[in-house]
Amino acid sequence: MDQRETRVLNIPAENGNQEAQMSKGFIDGDDPAHIARTQIIKGSKYPSHERIRTVRPTKKALESVSPGLLKVTDAMLVPPQGSGRFLFYLKRTLIGAPIATSQAEHERLTKVKALAVLSSDAISSVAYATEACMGILLFAGLGSLNLILPISIAIIVLLAIVAMSYSQTIPAYPGGGGSYIVAKDNLGVSAGLVAASALLIDYVLTVSVSVASGVQNLASIPLFHFLNAPHMEALLDVGLVIIITVVNLRGVRESGSIFAIPTYFFIISAVFMIVVGMFEAFVLHHQPLVSTFHTLNNQAVHATESVSIFLVLRAFASGCSAMTGVEAISNGVPAFKKPEPRNARLTLVWMASILAFLFGGITILTLTNGIAPDPSGTQTVIAQLASHIFSGPLAFFFPLFQVGILLILTLAANTSYADFPRLASLLARDNFLPHQFAFRGDRLAFSIGIVSLAIMASILLLVFDGSVDHLIDLYAVGVFLSFTLSQSGMVLHWWRLRTQQKTWLRSAIINGTGALTTALVAIIIASTKFISGAWIVVVLIPLLVLMFMGIHAHYKRVEQERTTNIPARPTDIKHLFIVPIAGMDRVSVQSLSYARSISDNVIAVHVAIDGDDEKRVRAAWKQWRPNIGADEKTELIIIESPYRSLTRPLLAYIDTVHELYSEYTLTVLLPEFIVGHLWEHILHNQTALSIKAALLFRPGIIVTSVPQHLTSRMHDLPETVTTP
Repeated sequence: MDQRETRVLNIPAENGNQEAQMSKGFIDGDDPAHIARTQIIKGSKYPSHERIRTVRPTKKALESVSPGLLKVTDAMLVPPQGSGRFLFYLKRTLIGAPIATSQAEHERLTKVKALAVLSSDAISSVAYATEACMGILLFAGLGSLNLILPISIAIIVLLAIVAMSYSQTIPAYPGGGGSYIVAKDNLGVSAGLVAASALLIDYVLTVSVSVASGVQNLASIPLFHFLNAPHMEALLDVGLVIIITVVNLRGVRESGSIFAIPTYFFIISAVFMIVVGMFEAFVLHHQPLVSTFHTLNNQAVHATESVSIFLVLRAFASGCSAMTGVEAISNGVPAFKKPEPRNARLTLVWMASILAFLFGGITILTLTNGIAPDPSGTQTVIAQLASHIFSGPLAFFFPLFQVGILLILTLAANTSYADFPRLASLLARDNFLPHQFAFRGDRLAFSIGIVSLAIMASILLLVFDGSVDHLIDLYAVGVFLSFTLSQSGMVLHWWRLRTQQKTWLRSAIINGTGALTTALVAIIIASTKFISGAWIVVVLIPLLVLMFMGIHAHYKRVEQERTTNIPARPTDIKHLFIVPIAGMDRVSVQSLSYARSISDNVIAVHVAIDGDDEKRVRAAWKQWRPNIGADEKTELIIIESPYRSLTRPLLAYIDTVHELYSEYTLTVLLPEFIVGHLWEHILHNQTALSIKAALLFRPGIIVTSVPQHLTSRMHDLPETVTTP
């Protein structure tokens, strides 16, 4: 119901200015931004008395904040009517209610939640990094597996160098963006795009490898051996990706709350396993650090290669998968609560310390217990280790630990869900990706980036059938390339600040050391894994860079060439309307009336498919023609179409008129039926939609739709009318 306020005032009726306003329906103080309108109503008994009525809208969707400024209210959250109601409630159930932009500050992460969201990728890699390294050494036989110790030490040293390097990056670039921003600002746009391409690829692979590895560990439990059936793991992988996607669409803070418990459960249980394992091995049983290796069920392992520097480097390259995700914290600094740089650096220290302890502890326990990779792939190394330690009174903890591994590996993908959309939004902001990637969804998350990541990861899982062995060969190439570019850029950053920063040399040495070591690792990974799959990433990175540059060139061309032939001054516009009609029914007459209210130059166009059709329309037009004023130039044009085509003859006529009357602003006015239900669309041929789609690519032509909303009353309208 309209909300109306009525006041009676004595306002002199002879006020000429007021009379003019009254004739227009406005009085002083009227402003569309007030979301109200005042109307003057003369008294019927005393004309000198007037009433002022204030009319407000029935829906409180908007409210006036200040002159010229409106604000959307919570009334916009009311579910729609009709067929969209089900989708509304489905979206609300899965994703949640929209979050206001003003609440963005409250959506930021504490250090505890940030560790779960941004470090789960790096921490989870301890579940498969040791096995990935040993799997390469196994080609040289069981005797070569003792080399895992020096290789693991080298990886932990490399982790410390990279962590120190990124601790320099965080305060220098508190706006986030990581390798992309640092490389672009210091090494140039091309280097930034290479870093961005490498990171985007790595984020997609992180989701795929993490989920696939988690499901593989779950399949190690006898209760879940059915997952070893063909394609079962891949299908479960995709299902988990969908679940993670939905949770992340609910927002960063809420996903952090949901994922924090499984992450910390894994960390605590893994620490418990290491402490118990160390106590049993070195305190109770006095085992040597390096034991004799044996495979599951004593399966025979035949050496196919000799121990060589190339084999060791390959093993080192595979083990470096433990370092993927280390850059995530520097990329996501803006996601932290204030002070962002300090909280991010502390979280980075926590993450590196936890990762080093878990990776080192699992490697030592694997050595001292002589556990080798299972050649059949039935049980993972960490599953064998947990089964060995959690035995006897602690046997109940083994399945819980395996579920914890599944959760942490699955949730490791959450790091990518936090950083991939953010990086994509930065690329979109710089016109290197479609602008849709920069838009935040209802829950302040970059929804387009989240969904795109899920789609690409799912495709990868299905193509490789959820095989960790095949996916891991593509892994870590991109991340170390981005490490190298980022740290090289930081060296130049400190060099430029050498006159302002007293500690610039120390910082430059730290980042320079990081750049050299990560460059060496990147070369090792690319060369040792090139044939087995890394070539895909090596080829894909330049292709992505070319795609980014092509998108940027398009946006730049649009900005330079965007133009229209519509004059800037309203008085210079000369209108010419073309109104396609199917016949002289009420809809056509209303459309013609609308066009005639704007311009005297109106052309009604009918495409006749046969002679009877032409006669019918001409007769109806002749009957209606007296309603046109003598000074109007409204004419009927009929186009004969012997091949029964409707759209192409009409478009040909529009092109002809546009060419001949180029000084006019040509507007095509299309009557368009709007049905009440989705299924009713199939009952109409959607001609107006196809015409609009075709005219969209014809510059200089304006398309206006006159919607005709179908209701039950419209069925009673006559076929032909004789009034305007």
